Amino acid sequence: MALLDSLEWRHAVKAFNPEQKVSDENIEKIIEAVRLAPTSSGLQQFRVIAISNQEIKEKLVPGALNPESMRDCSHVLVFAAWDKYTAERIDDVYDFTTEERDLPKGRFDSYTDQLKNLYLNQAEQLNFAHTSRQSYIGLGFALAQAAELKVDTCPAEGFDNKLVDEVLELEKHGLKSVSLLYVGVGDDEKDWIKPMKKVRIPREEFVIDVK
Repeated sequence: MALLDSLEWRHAVKAFNPEQKVSDENIEKIIEAVRLAPTSSGLQQFRVIAISNQEIKEKLVPGALNPESMRDCSHVLVFAAWDKYTAERIDDVYDFTTEERDLPKGRFDSYTDQLKNLYLNQAEQLNFAHTSRQSYIGLGFALAQAAELKVDTCPAEGFDNKLVDEVLELEKHGLKSVSLLYVGVGDDEKDWIKPMKKVRIPREEFVIDVK
């Protein structure tokens, strides 16, 4: 029940205290949870950009729907997905996997050929739609780990993706921003939602049981 208790505790913090920072140890635990998250075919089709530099955050403030959170949080985690699938990216992951597992290189060629046949024949837009969805799995793991650590967070899609991509020069890494996670120490006086009851629709409406 510990995880459920932590999820009951968490909420999307609306204001952060700029004078307080999250420890490097806790940030690393959150990032490690993301790294361990499952992804389709084990390809880890996204990366996390961890921003603590205040100057960089200030450059991103104009494009944020909640500029105060961008400015005042301790860290911004940017979830950025592959812009497209390539044969090289697929091969790199599986070459690394076989090496780490002490298997012969090419052990998974029949499977990677299937992946290439599927993804390389798709439009880049469809590729990015798929890689983006993988990044949300990582975002969920980050939220859960932060909640377990009692670290305040707020996930965000409300930002100027183009600005983020340009400031962080994501194009040269073959990445596009998908979502943000503001991580910090909540400002209890300004966080208007904290005293409110957590609301979710009842289980009987949320779940369709098929027995």
